[in-house]
Amino acid sequence: MTQLPSRARAVVIGGGITGASVAYHLARAGWRDTVLLEKADLTSGSTCHAAGLVTQFNPSPTMMRFRRYSIELYRQLGIFETVGSLRFASSREQLLEQQRGVSRAHAIGLDVELVSAEQAAELMPAISTDSLFGAVWVPGDGALDPHTATFALANAARGLGAKILTDTRVTGIELSSRGAVRAVQTPTGRIEAEVVVIACGIWAPQVAAMAGAFVVSTPVDHQHAALRAVMGAELPQDMPCFRDPDNLIYGKAEAGGVVLGGYELNPNARWIDGVPWEHAGTSVTPDQQRFEPLLKGAARRFPFIGEAGIVKLVCHPDAMTPDANPLLGPVPGVKGLFMAAGLSLNGFGGAGGIGKSLTELITAGETELDLYAYRPWRFGPVHRDHRYVAELAREAYRYYYFLRYPYDADEWGRPRRTSALHHRMQDLGAVFGQKHGWERPEHFEPAKPWRRAGADQRRFGWTRPPWFELQAEEHRAFRERVGIIDMTSFGKIELSGPGALPLLERVAGNRIDRPVGSVVYTQLLDKRGGMAADVTVTRLGLDRFRLVTGAGYVNSDLGFLQLERRATDGPVDVRETTEELSVVGMWGPQARQVLESTTRDDISEEGFPFMTARTIQIDGFDVFAQRVTYVGELGWEFYLDPSVAVQIWDRLMAAGQHVGIRPGGYRALDSLRMEKGYRYYGTDLTLLDNPLEAGLGFCVRFDKGDFNGREALLAAKAAGIKRRLRTLLVGEREYVAIYGGEAVYAGGSIVGRLRSCAYGFTVGRNVAYSYLPVELGPGARVDVNVFGHRVPAEVSRDAVLGREQGASHETKPVAS
Repeated sequence: MTQLPSRARAVVIGGGITGASVAYHLARAGWRDTVLLEKADLTSGSTCHAAGLVTQFNPSPTMMRFRRYSIELYRQLGIFETVGSLRFASSREQLLEQQRGVSRAHAIGLDVELVSAEQAAELMPAISTDSLFGAVWVPGDGALDPHTATFALANAARGLGAKILTDTRVTGIELSSRGAVRAVQTPTGRIEAEVVVIACGIWAPQVAAMAGAFVVSTPVDHQHAALRAVMGAELPQDMPCFRDPDNLIYGKAEAGGVVLGGYELNPNARWIDGVPWEHAGTSVTPDQQRFEPLLKGAARRFPFIGEAGIVKLVCHPDAMTPDANPLLGPVPGVKGLFMAAGLSLNGFGGAGGIGKSLTELITAGETELDLYAYRPWRFGPVHRDHRYVAELAREAYRYYYFLRYPYDADEWGRPRRTSALHHRMQDLGAVFGQKHGWERPEHFEPAKPWRRAGADQRRFGWTRPPWFELQAEEHRAFRERVGIIDMTSFGKIELSGPGALPLLERVAGNRIDRPVGSVVYTQLLDKRGGMAADVTVTRLGLDRFRLVTGAGYVNSDLGFLQLERRATDGPVDVRETTEELSVVGMWGPQARQVLESTTRDDISEEGFPFMTARTIQIDGFDVFAQRVTYVGELGWEFYLDPSVAVQIWDRLMAAGQHVGIRPGGYRALDSLRMEKGYRYYGTDLTLLDNPLEAGLGFCVRFDKGDFNGREALLAAKAAGIKRRLRTLLVGEREYVAIYGGEAVYAGGSIVGRLRSCAYGFTVGRNVAYSYLPVELGPGARVDVNVFGHRVPAEVSRDAVLGREQGASHETKPVAS
């Protein structure tokens, strides 16, 4: 047994494929005194039970790139068998989803092809073509042996100087008095280290807790079986791997038979509040009754399977996060602690790319890919409830193959968070979606009882949604009269203390140091000038600020601010205040008239200018009003104590009756903001985009002094940007089913992919955004791949409609 070293530059906890990949990439980057610790044997967790299929095809561009790199790495190590893969479409709806997926894949340069049922049968003669509508063929896909692959990476890491220690469980993580990683503890001693990587799968939340960190994942059972070969129907070893999402199965040929796995619609979560340390390479008791529907699905595509017996049925828990994305990156508040866990069934496909990107973060502080969606700190206090998180993880697993449409809403674990206006929304006929646990109206059906949205799009498929006209009415209310919306779910972060302003000035592109009562629209930037957040910042006092962000981004932004804190800033308290305040938004040409009838305060253009905030009274109740807009019309956001939220709502509704006030949902916000050229974080703005490219250069104040990304943005400005976020008008006046990710063509070549999409009811056109080569400006013509067909599109100016007078981009608040 290798002796425990007293010190290492980095300690990697976990001896599965992910831990081995991290150790290898760290050693390859020159960190040769890296130590990997595994409590049992290598591959003792989920790794040893994996089927070993690896595909590049995935809805996420980042995960596609992870998988492409992983395959390249496995090929270099000589452990990958390239046999290609087929993803079957066993329904017309799945075929359309695959056409969308192929368009997304082409947009990032992935070699995939949509083939007919007959072509699929030529590639895989064993299948039945009954109810087969086509398939995605990925020639570069294949399979590997999980044990061989993990040991190959571990041996490669050893060859570069890393140490691999098995039968060594980490029992504690020591921190310094300043909260930085200092050492890991084991039963046989301690190892001093300034970097610790938690890559131990289903045990990751327990190990992170040793350092006082909170991360979220739940073990969810996954089953696969080895099926015997059937005489006369033996499968060749070089047969492509297969996936059949409609039948919920995947598999590969082995010994003439099949290794078959799948994704049950009612999966089982276990050990939701902690995994036994003694669990290792042994599987848990399988449930053949739960596996039966998968066997029946397989028999529909491979009829001979009905005659194949099960050699062995294996059940093993895999770490699932609530959104089925990995936990990857540093942990705020614990310097030197990094996560590479919660893989959510992306283990072998993602491991190579994950190891590479995490090593870049550790050694250089940045990576070439956008890891925002994988931030390990993206979950918040609402996710500390193990039962709630388990429901989210189970639902994420359920839809791993089962078709989830873009407009579908999560259904399990609801309701979790409701605003003080929830019952008012119910009375108005709200159809509730959910965001970060919040119940919030997607749209209203005034003549019907309220309901929670779920898998609604399954009823109407890839056609115009049935709420289209209702959304149009809500849209017109905001644009032509006045609309009102419950915005309580927006994330709110308060910063206070002498260090608040230095911290905000460093991370924000815009100038924050403005008079008390000022509202500033800005992006938070990383050191390359990439956009880490899109927020408004209101100065509440000399050393007190409120940052408003999207409901789903509040914990990510909170963690980002914590990571960016410096001792030289001075004392600063950074905390979330989302649930402490209710928020009502009211916008439209008649908004001032409505508000004037409820207040004696001066809310004139001169008395209450754009991008300012102050306390006013509405019928005697104090509210903090901000004059900002996300729909490009006159209006305010009202921040108020939840105890008076209903009082304020009722008074504004009553005051607006004579001008036709109407409540609106979050779907209407998309169509409203896109007509005015307003951006949405995570779709239009990401870490890989900068404000100059996004048309937000006015938010970058180079004259304010140093800030994150200043030098990089100055260099980009001097060199001239090569691409620009453009507004496209797609098709003609008829609704076009575009959802984002579709490839954009110019001159026969792919030049971009769609970002946000919505139907603009005022302009009567389908509006979309896309980053395009800078020379493709307003007036240029392009094509968009919509379900395999090229639809003409015109490049428009950023704002198809003019904004409220004085309402430039600078006035735009954050999206939700």
